[in-house]
Amino acid sequence: MKCFVGIDLGSTTTKAVVLGSDGAILGRGITNSRSNYDLAAKVAREEAFITARFGLLRQKVEEAAGPQLLDHLLKAFRLSQTLAQLHRLRQLVADEIERTVADHLSAGALAAINEIFDATETEEEAWFADDDPEPRSDFFRDAAGSAYMRYAEEIADPDGVSFDLLVGLYDKCIIRVENEPLELGFRHHINSALQRIGDPAEVDSAVQAARDAELEEEKTVGTGYGRARLPFPKEQIRSEILCHGLGAHTLFPGTRTVLDIGGQDTKAIQVDGNGIVTSFQMNDRCAAGCGRYLGYIADEMNIGLHELGPLAQKSTRYVKINSTCTVFAGAELRERLSLGENREDILAGLHRAIILRAMSLLARSGGIDEEFTFTGGVARNPAAVKALRQLCDETYGARTLNISADSIFTGALGAALFAHREVRA
Repeated sequence: MKCFVGIDLGSTTTKAVVLGSDGAILGRGITNSRSNYDLAAKVAREEAFITARFGLLRQKVEEAAGPQLLDHLLKAFRLSQTLAQLHRLRQLVADEIERTVADHLSAGALAAINEIFDATETEEEAWFADDDPEPRSDFFRDAAGSAYMRYAEEIADPDGVSFDLLVGLYDKCIIRVENEPLELGFRHHINSALQRIGDPAEVDSAVQAARDAELEEEKTVGTGYGRARLPFPKEQIRSEILCHGLGAHTLFPGTRTVLDIGGQDTKAIQVDGNGIVTSFQMNDRCAAGCGRYLGYIADEMNIGLHELGPLAQKSTRYVKINSTCTVFAGAELRERLSLGENREDILAGLHRAIILRAMSLLARSGGIDEEFTFTGGVARNPAAVKALRQLCDETYGARTLNISADSIFTGALGAALFAHREVRA
C-alpha cells in the first residue's frame, strides 16, 4: 500500500500523519520534540505507522470481535511500550547513582528509586486494568514524571536521600531515554500486548496481516517551527501557515478563519473556499501566550501540563494577569499566590490573557468569519477553549467554532495532503 506522510516538527511536539493512496487518514503519531530533531521526526513517523497498522487490524477484526477487544489490545500495546521505557529509565537512574552519588547515600538512593519505579509500574498496571481510567498526558515524559515526583516526595528524606537528589537523577536520565532509539514499534510489542489480553484466537490472522502489511512511503512533506532541521530536501518542506490552512479546511470545509496556538507561536489565518491562505498574522519571536508559556506555568506549579486546563475550569472568577511573558511568569504566579489568590482563579486569568493576545492577532488578520477552526496543542486545553468561546461571543457575536479531537495534527495533515496532491497531480 502506497502512503503519503506529513511531519510537523513543532517546538514542543512533533506530529506525523499517514494518508493512504485515496487521501484518507491511516494513522497519526506524536512525540515530544527534543534537541535531536531527526529522532523526533522518526519517532512521530513510527507512531503514525503503528496507529495505521492498528487501523488495518480494526478493519479486519471489528465485525467479528467487536471494538472493545481492539481498544483493549491497543491499551495493552501502550502499556507494553510504557513498561519498556520505564525499565530503561530505571537502568539509567541506577547507573547514574553508581557514578555520581556519594557512597554513604548510594544504597539509600538505589532503594528509593526502586521503590519509586515499583510503585509507578504498579500504577501503570492498575491503569491498564481500569475500564474507565483518569485522563492523562499522551507523553511518556509527562506521565512518568508526574508519578515519579509524587512518589519521590512521599519517600524523600531531607537529611538523607533528599527530594532534590531524586529529582536531579530523574532530570538527567529522562533526556537520555527520550533521545535513545528504543524499539517501540508494532512488531516489537504486539505479541506482548496479545499475551496480556489472553492471546485471543479470533485476532491471530488479522494481527499477522497487519504486521506483514507493506506500507510503502511514496512521498513525505515536512512543516512546522523546526522544519528547516527536518532531514528532507528543500522541495519537500512547506510553510506551516499553508499546512494549517489546508489541514483545517480539509477537516472543516466551511472554515474561513483558523487560529493555531502551538508551543512557540500563535497564527491567525484566513483561507478561501479551497483552503488557500488569503492573509495571516503571527506573534513575534517571543513565546508569550503559547504552549511553552503554559508548560512553564505547569513546571512552576509542579503539575502536568494536561492538568492546567481542568484545574482552571474549577475557578469561580478569573484573576487579571498583566503579562503573558514567559520570563516573568513564575514571578507573577508567586506574587499572586502570596496575595492569597486561589491557584484555580490565577490559572483562569492566565488562560484568558493568552486568548486575549490571540484575539488581537485574529483582528489584525481580518477578524473571525462565520465559521472558524481552533488548532494546535492548546486547542486540547478546555480552559483555553472556554476563554476563546467567551471572548469570541463578546467581540464578534455567535460564531461556529470547530475543534477536532485531532486538532494538534492539523499541520501534519496539511503537509501529508500536499504530498498526496503533488504525486497525484
